[in-house]
Amino acid sequence: MHYLSTRGGIAPIGFTDAVMMGLASDGGLLVPAEIPQIDPPTLRAWSALRFQDLALEIMTPFVGNEIPRHELKILIESAYSSFTHPEITPVIKAGDLNILELFHGPTAAFKDVALQFLGNLFEYLLARDGGQLNIVGATSGDTGSAAIDGVRGKSGIQIFILHPKGRVSPIQERQMTTVLDANVHNIAVRGTFDDAQNIVKALFNDLSFKSAYQLGAVNSINWARILAQTVYYFYAWGRMTGGDSTQQISFAVPTGNFGDVFAGYLAKRMGLPIDRLIIATNRNDILTRFVNTGIYAVGDTVYQTLSPAMDIQIASNFERYLYFLYDGDAAQIRALLADLQTTGQLTVDAAHQAQVRIDFDAKAASDVETLAQIQATEAASGYILCPHTAVGVHAAQNQSNCVCLATAHPAKFNDAVQNAIGREAPLPSSLQGLMEKESRCIELAATVDAVKAHLEEALSPTTR
Repeated sequence: MHYLSTRGGIAPIGFTDAVMMGLASDGGLLVPAEIPQIDPPTLRAWSALRFQDLALEIMTPFVGNEIPRHELKILIESAYSSFTHPEITPVIKAGDLNILELFHGPTAAFKDVALQFLGNLFEYLLARDGGQLNIVGATSGDTGSAAIDGVRGKSGIQIFILHPKGRVSPIQERQMTTVLDANVHNIAVRGTFDDAQNIVKALFNDLSFKSAYQLGAVNSINWARILAQTVYYFYAWGRMTGGDSTQQISFAVPTGNFGDVFAGYLAKRMGLPIDRLIIATNRNDILTRFVNTGIYAVGDTVYQTLSPAMDIQIASNFERYLYFLYDGDAAQIRALLADLQTTGQLTVDAAHQAQVRIDFDAKAASDVETLAQIQATEAASGYILCPHTAVGVHAAQNQSNCVCLATAHPAKFNDAVQNAIGREAPLPSSLQGLMEKESRCIELAATVDAVKAHLEEALSPTTR
């Protein structure tokens, strides 16, 4: 399997180079040159597999021969050994709802599914090939803690996570800042998530700096993140259908950076019988507006909502979807992104807009609707939704045979839960005692220069 850039500026590379490169050196995102096709007999055979065994089957064609199969199996088994549910990502019933619970990993969020694997993968590749990796990432909440947990204490790796000061939940902040391993560096930037993400992208686009400081990515721009998340769409379909390839199901996906729903899109392109992929957004509804109008227009304000991981204007994985929407026409992608850069918006033509509406549905939820959904679901079934999951459940209304992705444990957002149902969700063991632990974090201006100076100081030979 070879990987290309959405912007067409690199020669084809293998899986290992794609993982270590993160963001393509031409500023684009890495995508597979071809998408493996899974036939109905294989789908039936996969439908009864354990999550770990299914992950091995799905990942193998994307990895190729770069990692021996038995070693890839060890990486996968190790990645999910810390999950508290034997099914890893179980599908449960909550009244009339089908909920795909993605929060049974060590940081109680769906990001663990990919980042426990990616942390192991980084460590394996560095041990095999040598070198040092300095991870730089931006988080709107859950990515940071999951990435930190995935690489804490691992040799050859330093991790620097930027989060927007005051714009993540208190528990999310403490999950990151109470990890005191020497290779973990937390940075609170005085700005929004988009500011933090733009800083990270600027650092990766500075190719001399990226090379000199051996920067790597854990955000969903890293292809391995998308690949790992694709597994649970196949897993949920198998549990819902018993492997009957004539049965389609839909998925409602709380969406910010477009990585999670793009993983579902990839699964569908591989042959998984998916009916509708429903993009669920909050007041920051740039993706909903795009699906409904064909215009991707950046607003003036990133609104602070009860679902902070979705408080995003620029969805970093959206470029991957555009690439497949335009059948791999990198020149067209460059033109569309140039429009976005100069005017703040891009527009797809009528024919491509029609395809967008085939690929996705989309619906936005206000904070009022989010709280109402938490309350209604708890009243009907006793099940407590996190606010992000509630946005997805709201978007799934009137959809039949639909699975709603539960992206985080509700206790991570107990202010919203308390507001909705008058009590807090019980804390899982992984979240207990966080507020009493010692923490470590520095605060910086939301500028490239400030973050670059900090990296240079932290990574200089005299301070390591």
